[in-house]
Amino acid sequence: MNRGFYTIMAAQFFSSLADNALLFVAIDLLISMHAPASLTPLLKLSFVLFYVLLAPFVGAFADSMPKGKVMFIANLVKVFGCALIFFHVHPLLAYAVVGFGAAVYSPAKYGILTELLPPEKLVAANGWIEGLTVMSIILGTVMGGALVSARASAFMLGLDVPFIETGINTTTEAALCVVAAVYILATLFNLRIPDTLAKYAHQERNPAKLIADFANCSSLLWKDKLGQISLAVTTLFWGAGATLQFIVLKWAEKSLHMPLDKATTLIGIVALGVAVGAATSAKMIPLKKSLTVIPLGIAMGVVVMGMPLVHSVYLAYPLLLLIGVLSGFFVVPMNALLQHRGHVLMSAGHSIAVQNFNENLSILTMLAIYAILITLKVDLNIVIVGFGLSVAGVMFLIMRKHKMNQAEHDSLALIGEHKH
Repeated sequence: MNRGFYTIMAAQFFSSLADNALLFVAIDLLISMHAPASLTPLLKLSFVLFYVLLAPFVGAFADSMPKGKVMFIANLVKVFGCALIFFHVHPLLAYAVVGFGAAVYSPAKYGILTELLPPEKLVAANGWIEGLTVMSIILGTVMGGALVSARASAFMLGLDVPFIETGINTTTEAALCVVAAVYILATLFNLRIPDTLAKYAHQERNPAKLIADFANCSSLLWKDKLGQISLAVTTLFWGAGATLQFIVLKWAEKSLHMPLDKATTLIGIVALGVAVGAATSAKMIPLKKSLTVIPLGIAMGVVVMGMPLVHSVYLAYPLLLLIGVLSGFFVVPMNALLQHRGHVLMSAGHSIAVQNFNENLSILTMLAIYAILITLKVDLNIVIVGFGLSVAGVMFLIMRKHKMNQAEHDSLALIGEHKH
């Protein structure tokens, strides 16, 4: 079981590493194409689009075969998407194909945890997975920034294979080769993931029935007193996290006067904070106490509002680290609780698909709003304060809702419940 878990972690790490490095290679390509600034957040939007569109179908697909095989197929799709940029397909379209692969990958990646581990191990397992995912974001961000820097570009283009004409002549092409190699490494780890022997009922193939089944699963989670709170928190977190990534890049450019390859280190600092928060939370917070971390979400929104006051890199680092720590500490228990309730109420793949749909719909919505604000040239400080206020306000409303639920019935008693 341990070997299987570590293999899943390795596969997830390298796949996520490549996803994040590719994002910054694509951003640099858009800059070199002199694309409008509003297209930069649309890159992430194109990536998450299929998480929303395929949500009714990927859960059934993940439960139709061993999840290691699903992850293998999904990684091949990512390699194909990466290759499309090499052949001069527009970055938005190519990164959308990578997002297609990621949407298929996700229910299998998280769903296999509930097959492999008992409920009481899920917070710790999520701490490891989230911590490792965040480390891959840190390294992927730094790697993406490094791959498009002048020094790394000169080094990679200076490498020669005797008697072979590689056809690699630009910074983007050299960077894409490195990213593709990381995807292939992840694919090799996918082949080593063990079959958990978990079997589900025959999976429906009729699209209309799949959509109806997905709507039913979504309704189940939103009506569940624990499911609705954890789903609301994680939905807000992922939407806010994706938007914050682009806000930090813009803030680094405007307030700290940093170019893209240097600004990526700030995103790495946030991600490092998330990793620290996730690891600490995994050790300190048992599943039964998972809902006690909600106030930290409010604190995160308040801290974000302090960003416009900072104009020094030396102050920016601790501020962004604190934002990351607060984020990681509250999201890991919420994620574990959501997985547990999903596994109790339905199958692993279906519950993760519902989670992905809601979280990525949040990302789409928040990134679209951010892109509109950038297009309208709204002052960045106003955007940051509005963003922090929105996060803190929504988290406060979620906390109030949980208190109302508890006043009606002790929903915490449901934690640890056996599968229905």
